[in-house]
Amino acid sequence: MQGSALTMLFCLALGAQQVAIKMVAADVPPLAQVALRSFPAALLVLVLVYRQGIRMADLRAHLGPGILVGLGFAANFVFIAWGLNYTLASHMSVFLYTAPIFAALGLHLWVPGEQLARRQWIGVALAFGGMVLAMAPATGIDNAGDILWGDFLGLLSGLTWAATTLVIRRSSLSEAPPVQTLCYQLTITWLLLLPASALLGDLDHIQFTGIAIASLAFQTLVISFAALLLWFTLLRRYLASQLGIFSFLSPVFGVLFGALLLGEPLTANFLAGGIALLIGLLVVTR
Repeated sequence: MQGSALTMLFCLALGAQQVAIKMVAADVPPLAQVALRSFPAALLVLVLVYRQGIRMADLRAHLGPGILVGLGFAANFVFIAWGLNYTLASHMSVFLYTAPIFAALGLHLWVPGEQLARRQWIGVALAFGGMVLAMAPATGIDNAGDILWGDFLGLLSGLTWAATTLVIRRSSLSEAPPVQTLCYQLTITWLLLLPASALLGDLDHIQFTGIAIASLAFQTLVISFAALLLWFTLLRRYLASQLGIFSFLSPVFGVLFGALLLGEPLTANFLAGGIALLIGLLVVTR
């Protein structure tokens, strides 16, 4: 019961992530938001690394796969930030969570013992069919072409997220403490994205309004730090298959938050395709 409640809390937090970024995009460009939130979150994780007795030698021992995971993590958020300039937060929430589908396919190909059963292949087919339907251009919505491009970037974010899962499963990071993996991810993200934001001029357009500060604080403390650590803790206490059943709730919450807080329109094809995609995700991860 406790595990279910905590997993629900995690899904709520992640479901709000895209809305939190989109809500203050006019004050702080999305890429700058990711860069600014990653730096303090990385410092908090480094404190945990020190308190858990993880030494510099331990960090160097997994540096190769750690860099790969960090690059994948940074790319994931680059695509999220870039895509949110074009598409709706509700759309990004759904397409980001194609990651478990891509991860399942990658594990099937490259990790012994992770082959998909017939039922899971049906789920993969259903998910991809739903994805195509959800991305179908809607004539009744403004900027349909831009939204389609943003949706595609959302798919790339899901693909890069899945790639980090494969790196972890096929490298020495599978035996490393979760907080160590998170340390690589957050550190490399801010080291890459903070200079990139400066070069693109995003840092020059920041306005620290009250809602922008609140959103950045939420993203730093809740999303980048507490929620990810909670997920790693849950993975150590409960079966991944049990937790995977709840993962489909994050995009559901993302769609609800986008509609309620941002007033985003929900087209019939997106709703139908999104439902099919989530059902497919549930079949694959169950």
